[in-house]
Amino acid sequence: NMASAEAAAELSQALARPLSLLQQPDCGRAARLRALQDIRAQLQGRPLPGAVLQEVFAARLLRPLSRCLAGDAAERCRELALELLRHGLSHGERPCEALPVLLPALAQRLCPPQGAEPSEELRLGLVQLLGLLLQRCGASMAPYLGDIARLLQATLLDHYAEVRRESCGCAAACARAMPEHFHLQSESLIKPLMQTISHQHYRVRVDVIQATGAVIQFGNGKSVDDVLSHLAQRLFDEIPKVRHAVTTVIGEWLLHLRDRYSYFHKLIPLLLGSFTDEIPENMKLAQTYWEKIGLQWEKENEEDLKDKMDFSVSPSHYPKGETRPGLGCRELVSRNLSKILPGLCHDMTDWVESTRIKASQLLYTLLLHAEDHITQHMELLLRTLYQACSDEESEVVKNSVKAAELIGTFVSPKVSLKLITPAFEQTPKTSCLMVLAAVIRGSPKEILQPHVTQLGSTLSQDGVCQRSGEVFYMEQLLYCVQALIEVCQEDCKEISLQLMKVLVTIMAIPSSQDLKEKVEITMSSLAEVQQLESFHCLYKQHIMQLLEWVSVSCEGWTCYSPEVLQFEVIATHSGPVIGEALDDFIHVLKTCLQPNRDPQMRLKLFTVLSQLLQKASETINSQGLFPSYLETVIKDILAPNLQWHAGRTAAAIRATAVLCLWALIHCEMLSPKEILKVKDELMPQVIASMDEDSKITRLMACRIVDVFLKVCGRQFDIDKFKNTYTEVLKRLDDASGDVRLAAAHTLANWFKCLKDSDVKSSMEGHVEFLYQELLVHLDDPDENLQKAVLEVLKEGSILYPDLLVREIEGVVHKHQTPAYCNQLLHHIQSAKESA
Repeated sequence: NMASAEAAAELSQALARPLSLLQQPDCGRAARLRALQDIRAQLQGRPLPGAVLQEVFAARLLRPLSRCLAGDAAERCRELALELLRHGLSHGERPCEALPVLLPALAQRLCPPQGAEPSEELRLGLVQLLGLLLQRCGASMAPYLGDIARLLQATLLDHYAEVRRESCGCAAACARAMPEHFHLQSESLIKPLMQTISHQHYRVRVDVIQATGAVIQFGNGKSVDDVLSHLAQRLFDEIPKVRHAVTTVIGEWLLHLRDRYSYFHKLIPLLLGSFTDEIPENMKLAQTYWEKIGLQWEKENEEDLKDKMDFSVSPSHYPKGETRPGLGCRELVSRNLSKILPGLCHDMTDWVESTRIKASQLLYTLLLHAEDHITQHMELLLRTLYQACSDEESEVVKNSVKAAELIGTFVSPKVSLKLITPAFEQTPKTSCLMVLAAVIRGSPKEILQPHVTQLGSTLSQDGVCQRSGEVFYMEQLLYCVQALIEVCQEDCKEISLQLMKVLVTIMAIPSSQDLKEKVEITMSSLAEVQQLESFHCLYKQHIMQLLEWVSVSCEGWTCYSPEVLQFEVIATHSGPVIGEALDDFIHVLKTCLQPNRDPQMRLKLFTVLSQLLQKASETINSQGLFPSYLETVIKDILAPNLQWHAGRTAAAIRATAVLCLWALIHCEMLSPKEILKVKDELMPQVIASMDEDSKITRLMACRIVDVFLKVCGRQFDIDKFKNTYTEVLKRLDDASGDVRLAAAHTLANWFKCLKDSDVKSSMEGHVEFLYQELLVHLDDPDENLQKAVLEVLKEGSILYPDLLVREIEGVVHKHQTPAYCNQLLHHIQSAKESA
């Protein structure tokens, strides 16, 4: 003690002069600075026990240094005063004694209106000094809580980011230091903290969030309401550390906040929102907190949960890849769901994209916890999901579909389908189909089984599957069928026909090849679950019902009727199976291909018929039954449509009818015997078709006439011979080389028929005219045609060789290529000699 007293006296004596100088009113800046430097040298130059330093500091240094800090005009002097005060407070034994003097000095430099410390570094030093006081004095500062709160209200809004950060540390330290009294002042800090929470520096944001956590936890819990929206906004912060801070604060509140039971419904969504954070560390943090919160709640409510803990059974069907949350976690969500859902559903339709994404992610997490408690909220959920599934943001749609799958998993189909199917009785939206497909996908097979028939009927009703030709809508309809097949497997046998109707309808819409391939794959899987070899077997199973279904309204079809396209799918996609249903098939064609029906529709159906005829043995004649329908096809279908009518569509119909006729002949279904039956009816119309605008029609007509000549040309009368050659001859001037060659071939056959005919003698004048015309074409610029005409004339020369020789001699000198004429003369001469 004696030594301490001596050391204190010695130090006081050493400090007397500089302190005296410092307190003189007329002391200049340089002198004050020297005095402060001397004091520093004395304090730091000798090792002093805490008791000695405390005595000297309290008695001699505190007041002059505080005055200097509060009012000295020189920044360097204030800086040294601050350094010396920090030294005294750090090493002195009773720093609390300095509070009555020091806090007013801090307020004078930092609090408005007079608080105007211009130096950022000094303001930072002053707040650090406050922090040091809080650290060393702790609860002893309670009487000064109001002053501290006023100081912090100012410094939390300082322009210098580091001052704000230090102030956040002081606010948290203050809250922890005096929890019994802090609630009296905590609310006054909330406003400045919230004004700083969106500061541009992420470190400031992190410190503010941590300070807010402490201020509310040790202060007035009612302030939770004032900060929640700000904290929720920080969950969208692009900096992971900021989101980490929010998660920590919310987790701590849910564990330790005194009023936490009142705020569960507000805090749980924020913590669970971090379950989908893109940073694994943040995700793991939220999950760890949530487990602790659930376990703590279980312990606190053990009596209440006794039955559930003893008798709860794990669900047999649970989403893949998910771990079931603990009982406490599930109960917490279930009991608060009615308070959480309305706000969340509102957020799912918010105008801000990121809010909608976050809300959709949270909805999935909540439903996973709520399990069968979802049932009582189904109406609100479905309304929200219908809207969310039509969101333009794919992430929202993806999360909403996942949430809808959970409805399938946890809610009885008796309830869910009862609420979903009425949406299909009005005009169903695409989003309704998306939700239904997801609910089916999430459902267990055995629970869905009793509802399979109802689902089949719902999907196949006209108002659903024929509501729209929009590809996206049809895609979702296809996903419903796929989900049914995937979940119900062999149970789909009982709705196989309904599903086929839906698949045919989807395939019939004009769309990409990609969608058609998906439909085909779905048909194959429907066949597979019924142990059928391929989708053709499905058609075989249902072909009669499908044709009956589609043709009910065939008398009223137009080119806009979807049934026309569905009929096309059934006819062309069923492969060989259509050959087993020719009665219905031909009945539809006969009904729809009458000349008084819609031309565009007739054109479509003729195109279908011609496609099938080109592969008749693999399609309509797969069973060899088509020939028995030939008479109907030719007399009631082809012949009426070969008649001339004005207009492009009528011309296209005639062209397709000619193609069908040629296909019948080409695949030898129209035998010579059949041709004899129909020649009188068809011949005039086919000859007329040689003058069509379409090159392919003219070519086919030439070929058909050629076949008719081969089969029955020898029985032609004079008029038929005459009409045939005059029309065919015109084709030698055709614009198409193929048509000209076909015409030449036909004329060669004409000569052959006439040679064996009874009317040969009456045709000499016509033959002479034909010789003259052909000799003109023998000098054609097209060498192929020249050769073809040479062959025709060789064939024709048998009839009247002398007449032909005279005609040749009359024109040979005019020909640019007389070689062909000479060849012809040589041929005739050789024929005479051999005869």
